Amino acid sequence: MTRRTLYLARHGEADALGTLTERGREQSRRLGRRLAEFPIDVIWHSPLPRAEASAGLVAESLPRVLVDEAPELIDHIPVVPEMTSLTPTWAAFFDGYGAEEAASGERIARSLTERFTRPNVVGARSTHEVLITHAYPVAWMVREALGAPPESWLSLAGMPNTGLTVLEYDEGPTVVQCVGDLSHLVGLGHVEDEVEPE
Repeated sequence: MTRRTLYLARHGEADALGTLTERGREQSRRLGRRLAEFPIDVIWHSPLPRAEASAGLVAESLPRVLVDEAPELIDHIPVVPEMTSLTPTWAAFFDGYGAEEAASGERIARSLTERFTRPNVVGARSTHEVLITHAYPVAWMVREALGAPPESWLSLAGMPNTGLTVLEYDEGPTVVQCVGDLSHLVGLGHVEDEVEPE
């Protein structure tokens, strides 16, 4: 079988300047230890420092695995929904969001799905890839896997730090194994979902 398995995770907790907190570093180490049980081929990460730092800490448990940047994993708004369909909180968040910014976000979202949501070619070996990114790209990928309407990514926008989402691609429908799983953080304390921009 030529399955492509993606292990998606939001970066570890970061401060207002985008630097991982001590808690965020520990979250990333624990995620790495959890992923060490899988035959990981590569760790892709967003260009932003908080994601790159998280990927480096995850890689400590996967020492022979390639770690590389993927620009498509950058933090972005995939789709700006119709303002009339939003709650007051979300309407305030998108207020003033320009057409150029929206178009840029949609281009990035398209390139993200084009690069990562395709199964391996028939006859190729199965692969296991880790994607360290941000809450909104993870939400977009899950939405894509489920075939949900574009604006429904908002319902998943509160992805927790280092929550693990596993998607499997092969010849059939995409399999969603888990979304935002935090079992590797047991004992670390409560993790609050965040729906505000990073």
